[in-house]
Amino acid sequence: MPTTQLQLLGHASFRITTPEGRIILLDPWLTGNSFIPEDLRQPERADLVLITHGHDDHFDPELPALLARTGAKVVAPAPVRFYLYEQGIPPEQFEPMNVGGGIDVLDLRLTMTVAQHAAHVDLPGHKTGFRHEAVGYILAFSDNTVLYAAGDTGLFGDMRLLADLYHPTVALLPIGDRYTMGPREAAHAARLLRVPHVVPFHYGIFASLVGTPEQLQAHLTAADAVTVHVLQAGETLDLGGLYVK
Repeated sequence: MPTTQLQLLGHASFRITTPEGRIILLDPWLTGNSFIPEDLRQPERADLVLITHGHDDHFDPELPALLARTGAKVVAPAPVRFYLYEQGIPPEQFEPMNVGGGIDVLDLRLTMTVAQHAAHVDLPGHKTGFRHEAVGYILAFSDNTVLYAAGDTGLFGDMRLLADLYHPTVALLPIGDRYTMGPREAAHAARLLRVPHVVPFHYGIFASLVGTPEQLQAHLTAADAVTVHVLQAGETLDLGGLYVK
């Protein structure tokens, strides 16, 4: 039986393949991104694109062209959606939603969650606009995988509520420090989430992102019962095969 597959494209960009074979792109930063293998920078297919926020290491300037080419549905914070409207993406291509809400889409249940991270969209001429708060997502798949994609965020206590409500089996957690959680905070996030599997991201590619997976592992104990899965750009993890009831 097919299972949910998670591929790290690079940095904070992921490709998710659902058990039904649907393709989800999470925060695709592809154009001119040397941290992503070249053969993964021009996807010809996407069924759903999830944007956590508009910073340029998560939000590709050529995203409108990708959306026009693939016809993918889009979920994003409202100001990012308004920006994409201005770029010519038609309203019917969006699944509008806001923090706390959930929708059924592409054979999965998608919930938008809060994230602690102020953001904006980078505009031409070194300008910024469309200010907003970043978001995260809970994706519940048909193979019982429940993925928490935290996005760029600091640690917050209501992660425990996410554990109580959604029972995530895998969490994507930023660990770079400075702009997001560092390894110590991410380890505590894993405890709050009571999640058995963590995939770290948003570290290593810039000198300012000093957190490492080894530091994350050092802040976890055997009692935490958390497995850290370190993916290299282009590598794929079978999330369905990790599922622990």
